[in-house]
Amino acid sequence: MKYPKEIRTYCPRCRRHTVHTVTLYKKGRERALAEGARRYARKKKGYGSSRKPVQKRFAKTTKRLAVKIKCKECGYQRQREGIRLKKLEIVEVGR
Repeated sequence: MKYPKEIRTYCPRCRRHTVHTVTLYKKGRERALAEGARRYARKKKGYGSSRKPVQKRFAKTTKRLAVKIKCKECGYQRQREGIRLKKLEIVEVGR
């Protein structure tokens, strides 16, 4: 799916419709010392099976891609709800 690089939508901070720049949300690096990571490592350590069963078959062929939008006037950033797509292409809209 093709998505425009800039959209005009409502900004809750400006309280009106403004131009927003669009980027694809990308997950950051996970912290190694976060509580969940430490707990997972502790449960995985030693002999025995894995903590959770390994998934053999995948039911879904796509993932939900979230879109990050940033207001050009105030710089307020937020995410749009994820859409199920194989590929999202952000394109410059010709005038």
